[in-house]
Amino acid sequence: MKIIAETEALPVLGAFSLRTTSEHRSMEADGWDLHVSRTYMGIDGAVGEDRVMQAGGRVPDPSEPVAVQRSPESALLRQLRDEVRKRHYSRRTEDAYSDWLDGVVRAKRPKILPVVLTRDEVNAVLRHLSGANLIAAMLMYGAGLRLLECLTLRVKDIDFGYRQITVREGKGNKDRITILPASVESRLTLHLEDVRIHFEKDLKEGCGYVRLPKALGRKYPNADHAWGWQWVFPAHRHYLDHESGIRCRHHLDESVLQRAVKEAVALAGIKKHGTCHTFRHSFATHLLEDGYDIRTIQELLGHRDVSTTMIYTHVLNRGGRGVRSPMGILG
Repeated sequence: MKIIAETEALPVLGAFSLRTTSEHRSMEADGWDLHVSRTYMGIDGAVGEDRVMQAGGRVPDPSEPVAVQRSPESALLRQLRDEVRKRHYSRRTEDAYSDWLDGVVRAKRPKILPVVLTRDEVNAVLRHLSGANLIAAMLMYGAGLRLLECLTLRVKDIDFGYRQITVREGKGNKDRITILPASVESRLTLHLEDVRIHFEKDLKEGCGYVRLPKALGRKYPNADHAWGWQWVFPAHRHYLDHESGIRCRHHLDESVLQRAVKEAVALAGIKKHGTCHTFRHSFATHLLEDGYDIRTIQELLGHRDVSTTMIYTHVLNRGGRGVRSPMGILG
């Protein structure tokens, strides 16, 4: 009877697989990663089997309490984490997906258009920023970078010769190339010179180390204290890495830039809800205004599906037809 009772909950969890294509596109435009629902679809069939195995004598994890071992929710969470790790998603993504399983209900999310600043508003915000915060904001707007994509840039990712930026392991664990704005080159060059001075000082003091992605530390033993692997926007303080026992630098914390942009928006007198991500929305919208095709913008933004990029045509209210209000032709 216990197995039947637990299995009866499966249709609720399996509701994610019933979404229509239009719902998928709407959710993705709102920032919902389609990998979430696909992951649910992939594990729904295994959940029931997993629960039966538990009830039928599956060997539980001795480190977990008995109540947790017998919980259907814990079985689903374990299956979800296994799927996420097999796909090599980041730890942030794993934690986010796990949190969403608590009290899951099927609901159609409203379609919300992104906030976009005008060019004059972007200039007004930038005028109230300075130093590394200004350069980071210029890159988010001028290259269409997400907040963490900007702050996790390494020195080797900036190519001044070809005027391009390589984004490593962006959303969806994808690499891409985007543009390096000419207007930020001089500021960025001076900034990197200052960063290198502090880096060389750190080396003399036995610091100057950074964490490398995945297993690159074993492949390139000296890369963690090489100039090319240093952060473009390093944090002001060191931290002690407990695995290696050495003092390292992390990249600038996202809250520092978020707070600076929020204050700049307020000082500029802008009533829109402007955030760091608003620069990325404005980048895409202004490129559309300038006549660039949607596929080019899709590649620069790193969207998997062009339908996600199409949201900016709705922001412009153009829809590819350049619709003008009849009010404009009156007297």
